[in-house]
Amino acid sequence: MKRFAAIAAGVALSAAAPAAQPDVKLWRLDCGHVTNADLDMFADSFALAGKRKDLVISCYLIRHGDDYMLWDAGFGAELAGRVQQGPPGITTSLKRTIVDQLREIGVKPEQVRHVGISHMHYDHVGQAASFPTATLLIGAEDLAILSSGPNNPLLEPQRFDPWIKGNAPKEAVVGDKDVYGDGSVVMLTLPGHTPGHHALLVRLKNKGPVLISGDLYHVAEQVPLRAVPRFNMDRVQTLSSQQRFGAIAETLKATVIIEHEQADVAKLPAFPEAAD
Repeated sequence: MKRFAAIAAGVALSAAAPAAQPDVKLWRLDCGHVTNADLDMFADSFALAGKRKDLVISCYLIRHGDDYMLWDAGFGAELAGRVQQGPPGITTSLKRTIVDQLREIGVKPEQVRHVGISHMHYDHVGQAASFPTATLLIGAEDLAILSSGPNNPLLEPQRFDPWIKGNAPKEAVVGDKDVYGDGSVVMLTLPGHTPGHHALLVRLKNKGPVLISGDLYHVAEQVPLRAVPRFNMDRVQTLSSQQRFGAIAETLKATVIIEHEQADVAKLPAFPEAAD
């Protein structure tokens, strides 16, 4: 009975005085721009044939208490201040580096403790090596492909040299990853676009849950169609991941942000302001 009473008292105490959760803030960073992208590549059903629009390359900074995490790393810093011509009518550009933007809010590269990568494609990893002391968090399957030295125009494994060739800390994420162990920042496994693809859930006190898509979707037009890009690595996994993502968004009443969708930029405060 004494043991039961002690256990009961401990449970009651923990219920009455839960641990204080650190403040969480979320910034949207400008990590590039694409003009006049051909949307046909984002639907293997031909549903977006003939449609074009500008795309944004978005990254995000999360502050959890005194800790900082970068989510995705955009185009390479060498593009900063330049406009690069692609196929006719299409350009890529980058106004400012991530480091330059973080300087504006008083954050130094060495203060970024984690670099989370939604997936291995070049437009999400370009400035990762600007944070060589951070712990890399990336899907295990994507890390294995990058480590094998692939010959693929969508991949730039050299962007991961601090972690693949050097001794920078890394974690090959399997399944979901609760980054801080309190449910406030969670990498959600959503394979299909790539084998190790993840989205990110950030729970904010005032704004509520925010779901950041990675490349599960690229543009808003895909969502009602459940369109699968032509270059996805697994169509069946993609459709399953879209179903899971939609169910989470509905259950949590989350703000959904598609990383490349220009219209979704306004769902967060304009930098240097943050959502909380």
